[in-house]
Amino acid sequence: MQVSSLVCHAFGPPRDALSLVARPLGPRPEPMLRVAMLRAPVNPSDLVPVTGAYAHRIVLPFIAGYEGVGRVLEAPPGHAGLIGRRILPLRGPGTWQTVLDCDPALAIPVPEDIGDDLAARAYINPLAARGMLSRWPVAGRRVLLSGAGSHCADLLGQWALGQGAAGVTGVHRSPSRAARLRTLGIDPVPAADEAQVLNHARRADIVFDALGGPLASRILDILPEGAHFVGYGLLTGRPVRPASPPRARFERFHLRDCLASMSAADWRAAFEGLWPGLATADLPGIRPFALTDWRQALDAAGRPGAEKPMLCFGAPGV
Repeated sequence: MQVSSLVCHAFGPPRDALSLVARPLGPRPEPMLRVAMLRAPVNPSDLVPVTGAYAHRIVLPFIAGYEGVGRVLEAPPGHAGLIGRRILPLRGPGTWQTVLDCDPALAIPVPEDIGDDLAARAYINPLAARGMLSRWPVAGRRVLLSGAGSHCADLLGQWALGQGAAGVTGVHRSPSRAARLRTLGIDPVPAADEAQVLNHARRADIVFDALGGPLASRILDILPEGAHFVGYGLLTGRPVRPASPPRARFERFHLRDCLASMSAADWRAAFEGLWPGLATADLPGIRPFALTDWRQALDAAGRPGAEKPMLCFGAPGV
């Protein structure tokens, strides 16, 4: 049997740096699970490492993809009950491959009532959104989101309102985002209207910023004393640099820092807490792509307001 993988051999633009590679499938190493991948989304967090942004902590070559859902093909005797079940094979080898081997201690079984397309997106953004809302409670507070319309910001906004936020404003870069934000109960504000953005920032209690760059810096400059500015992404590729010492508390959130101190038991418990919220969340639709059409999937990932590109794999043996 052959395994097909999207491999990064050298850092650069993802369309150029990745290549689809086939290799023979060897024996399953003990005590790993062997998993046939079913679905894996294309997220910005999957593509940024390919560019070399984290080159200091990545060893080349590597298989891309951080999340996805698959079905267990083989398992050691102590985990035989997982054979045939869907799991999230996370925190191991890249998920953009047809078959992978994962640590059973970190495998997350997927509830039967959670579909493949939702399960495939259950890790990076949901865990980050839940982690931020746990660390910075929002009940009774006015929330400002940048990068509104992204998967993570969608979840932050929905769950913040569900936790009693006094209101959620979403700063969006594409007009196509506005209508959906309104349906989620999020007040949309175009990033191009800086005066309106800063007017909301003056009244905000907490900002969750995914973008960085000049606008985020100006928001931090204008936030009132006692507010929190939480930076969790740099989608603009530019840092937050306030013009003067901010009155608000400037803090950063990195999911990898949370994972570093999380035991296997806490890791599994985190998903037990996630599934109910995900089951009722309003998420954008997906657009499926065969693995052989990965370049088109990457192109689709760069279109604001588009459906989430989803790599769909053949599932041998199931």
